[in-house]
Amino acid sequence: MLLKCSTQLSATEQSCILLLREMDLCLLFLLLPLMSRNGLCQQEEGCSKSVIESCDDCIKSGPYCMWCKELNFTKAGEQEAARCDTRAQLIKRGCKMEEIISPQNEPTILKNDPLSVTAIGQQEPVQLRPQRISLMLRPGLPITFTVSFKRVQGYPVDLYYLMDLSYSMKDDLKNVKDLGQELFAALKKFTNSAHIGFGAFVDKTVLPYTNTNKEKLQKPCDENDQQCQAAFGYRHVLSMTSQENEYKEKVTAQYISGNLDPPEGSLDAMMQAAVCGNKIGWRNSSTRLIVLASDAGFHMAGDGKLAGILEPNDEKCHMENNIYTKSADMDYPSVGQLAVQLEKNNIQPIFAVTQNVVNVYKQLSKMIPKSEVGVLSSDSNNVVQLIADAYNKLSSKVTVTHDSLPENVRVVYTPICEKAGPAGGSEGVCDNVHVGQEISFNVTVTATSCMKDKSFTIRPLGIKDTLAVTLSTNCECACGDSIENTHTHCKDKGRVSCGICKCNDGFVGQFCECSTGEKDERSLRASCQRQNGTDCEGRGDCVCGRCQCHTTDSGSSYHGDFCECDDEHCEKFQNKLCGGNGKCNCGRCECFTGYEGSACQCKVSEEGCRTINNTVCYNRGICKCNRCECNEGYQRPQCKDCLGCPDPCQTKLHCIECLGFNSGPFKKNCTEACRKSINHEMVDQITISGNVCSQKDSESCWIKFGLDQLVGEDNYKAEILKGRECPEPPSVTAIIGGSIASVALIGIILLMLIKLLIYIKDLKEFRKFENEKKKSKWAEADNPLFQNATTTVANPTFTGE
Repeated sequence: MLLKCSTQLSATEQSCILLLREMDLCLLFLLLPLMSRNGLCQQEEGCSKSVIESCDDCIKSGPYCMWCKELNFTKAGEQEAARCDTRAQLIKRGCKMEEIISPQNEPTILKNDPLSVTAIGQQEPVQLRPQRISLMLRPGLPITFTVSFKRVQGYPVDLYYLMDLSYSMKDDLKNVKDLGQELFAALKKFTNSAHIGFGAFVDKTVLPYTNTNKEKLQKPCDENDQQCQAAFGYRHVLSMTSQENEYKEKVTAQYISGNLDPPEGSLDAMMQAAVCGNKIGWRNSSTRLIVLASDAGFHMAGDGKLAGILEPNDEKCHMENNIYTKSADMDYPSVGQLAVQLEKNNIQPIFAVTQNVVNVYKQLSKMIPKSEVGVLSSDSNNVVQLIADAYNKLSSKVTVTHDSLPENVRVVYTPICEKAGPAGGSEGVCDNVHVGQEISFNVTVTATSCMKDKSFTIRPLGIKDTLAVTLSTNCECACGDSIENTHTHCKDKGRVSCGICKCNDGFVGQFCECSTGEKDERSLRASCQRQNGTDCEGRGDCVCGRCQCHTTDSGSSYHGDFCECDDEHCEKFQNKLCGGNGKCNCGRCECFTGYEGSACQCKVSEEGCRTINNTVCYNRGICKCNRCECNEGYQRPQCKDCLGCPDPCQTKLHCIECLGFNSGPFKKNCTEACRKSINHEMVDQITISGNVCSQKDSESCWIKFGLDQLVGEDNYKAEILKGRECPEPPSVTAIIGGSIASVALIGIILLMLIKLLIYIKDLKEFRKFENEKKKSKWAEADNPLFQNATTTVANPTFTGE
């Protein structure tokens, strides 16, 4: 069994709650003191300073930074930023407790009225305390205060019954008409002050939601159904009343209506019921409930585009003669818009829906705080019990949260109750809170920047009571300085402010000891700054435009024009500065005679760098610490070979050509270009065992030569073979004759090809003619114009006898 426990937590203990919020709450409170004492949850206090020039800068730089205002606290040459540190460090360095400036940040309750008086002289119960609080915070440092909530007996209840009157709800309407007495009886079990209102909805009276035929708009139900009212979106029927007769009279006069598609305009109706408070009759101090009864889903923002409705919902009241007038002109509200208005107006919805859509409304309930879903029977005969159960769940769960916060402010809640939700979140939740039970929440507020008179509101969801929080931050030091214009500590050239000098015009310096003359303070400070804009690299003080360097921890001094040098940070060898064989000067080792190296770790010697020809690294590097440091490309140990260098057969070809055969690109300046780098000799046979090259010169002749690299980088000995292998010149006669023969042959081939094409074409035409000739049929009749050459005359008297 859990114990009832409550305590005021420190900032350190609050951090423990955030880390261990999954633990049993009371067990956690029992462990907190022990954990804090043993350092398990100890928050490390530190002061991370930036640019500190005053006490105000120090206070703003970190939540644990404090300022020592003691006059002679800083040592000679020490910057005033040394006055800014944690309390422990300042005391350790000798600052007196009474000289440490640390702004306080304790919460102050300005007003806490247990009761507020109504206009008629009655007292309304207050469930949340305190109701006003003012906080003075230190930026970055959290403050925790306690808010208590006590659920009172008989808190007023306003219930608005919002019913779907589409045709499928016909059977439900019959039961709802006789529901008034049972509803009032159920509510009177919780309160003596219960009011009930009634509203109805179907859907927008435009296509495709409703049949817009004139007759169907007037009677959208079946033809056999005589009692049917005209199509409508949302109608407010009855304002909040405590009279059962009035409820029965108004609801009995309602009839069923109809539409086309299954989803209804329930979000439209809920939005108007939420924002039209004066018309609905919501009381100022009451638990406000909307009971939505439906057997279908709902349209939401964006669905209006199907009907050409593009204007978004404006979340305002548009009721005339108890009818929603913008139903056909304005889109449905989004779930987010509806959730904001319900929370803003302290309305808790109860979705009484049939089994077929219960999952849809459960998803909707997750997005609307303080809402419940109940399964409605097919004829709504269980709606009273459903409302009673939902009311018990809503009223026994207390959720404390806040509205929009000022910028750079964070608020977390830690519930202190038997059935508490997780600690350290943006809302505090206590479940199963009984009537008369008092619970509390630890509220931790943190501001990360300076601000003044910012405010926000803390409220339990669904409850009118609020806590107005006003907060300011303490970002200024109250040092209690005298009003003297000058002070001897400042050479009578300035006044003391929080332990440091504020110099009069024309004087600067830690003690106002420097007269600026014609220059201003900025110009003098600029002469002490190098590249990073810091005076004397942070290692000295800028006095009259010159750096006075501080001493190091070991007692030596920084030096240089900007105090940029010290003699303690040179390279070490064998854990000795400069190997013990030199001295450190401005970060570099200056070696004693006979030693060399970056840390003076080597004796001066060239023994390990000598080559067989008695040179040092073949003159292709330098000898350091008895080892060759070769020029680029040459390899250790003695810089003899160059693996990364270009092939000398290619790079020296033009010089070989001009030196041996007086030709090529370097022909005109061969002496200047090549004689210093190549010592050549014309030979009949190459004897050099090094590089033997065979290259083609600019005249396409093959040259053979040998190269041997001498001491140094670009120094070669060359042996050039006297003879060149040049190709024979081409035969002009053969080329001309071959060209003529080729042209003639090509011409003959072209003529033959043309002749062949012509022959093929003629052959094709002849065959076509033959085919047409075979197909034709000649007429055998005589030509009437033709006269035979022979004329036959018959004697008419001749009888043949």
